[in-house]
Amino acid sequence: MGASVSSRRGRGRRRRAPMAEINVTPLVDVMLVLLIIFMVTAPLLVAGVPVDLPESRAGALEQQAQPVQIAMDGNGAIFIDDAPVPEAALSQRLATIAAEPAPPEGRRVYLRADRGLDYGRVMRVMGELNRAGLNRVALVSVGGDQP
Repeated sequence: MGASVSSRRGRGRRRRAPMAEINVTPLVDVMLVLLIIFMVTAPLLVAGVPVDLPESRAGALEQQAQPVQIAMDGNGAIFIDDAPVPEAALSQRLATIAAEPAPPEGRRVYLRADRGLDYGRVMRVMGELNRAGLNRVALVSVGGDQP
């Protein structure tokens, strides 16, 4: 019996060694599909007031607490966190926001203004922010490579 086993191995029918490589093609396919899904859905997650932002080379800011978002659309209408605010009631609303308890690093305000707006209108809103004591204001723009 031992002789027949050794003669069987000599005829050329050998067992193959197990393959130790991983086929990454299915992994790459799944990752590309997920990438496409995230690229399509990411712009839909940002809802709010449609504003045509100017471009800038400045980098994005790190944020720990949720900032107050003020937007000014092309008609000059003012929105605080997507809620319309009349210009006459802006100082009262900002004073209310400034009176709320702030995080230790201070309250951050993001100001988004349409690029077609008059510079004076944007400066009036920034003046009201300053008068209310909200001094950590960041102007939001669209990133780009234009000078």
